[in-house]
Amino acid sequence: MSQDNMIKLECTVCKSINYFSHKNKKVIKDRLVINKYCPKCKMHTEHKETK
Repeated sequence: MSQDNMIKLECTVCKSINYFSHKNKKVIKDRLVINKYCPKCKMHTEHKETK
């Protein structure tokens, strides 16, 4: 993956960065929000894109 398309996904409950992903910034302008599993919270929570 190229570094310019990399994004960090942060848990909204415990604020830990659990996942790294990539997105096409030309197509998706707003911040990404995905429901994923957080190992710290031990449940599925919303993960938002951070800087």
